[in-house]
Amino acid sequence: MLVDLSSVTIQFFVVYFLLINIVTWFVFWFDKYQSRNGQRRVSEMKLWVLALVGGSVGALFGMSMFRHKTKKLSFQAGIALILALQVWLIYFFTNNK
Repeated sequence: MLVDLSSVTIQFFVVYFLLINIVTWFVFWFDKYQSRNGQRRVSEMKLWVLALVGGSVGALFGMSMFRHKTKKLSFQAGIALILALQVWLIYFFTNNK
């Protein structure tokens, strides 16, 4: 194993990923809400950063549930690529000997 993860570290990462994905999902909802009401929007850069720091699953759920940013193929592909990279990194750091 490349990194020896204690149970406390694993619990921290599980809680972190749950929280960041909930926050990201909420921000996608809020941006869609703002869009529908003609209000100031959340910047795409903030949406990208949330996905990059671990919220890619929340971003995909938010995009799907609220039909938000789904017409932008480049945005969808980017979020999917970030998720794939995150899954690979988790696999690499937990299973590489």
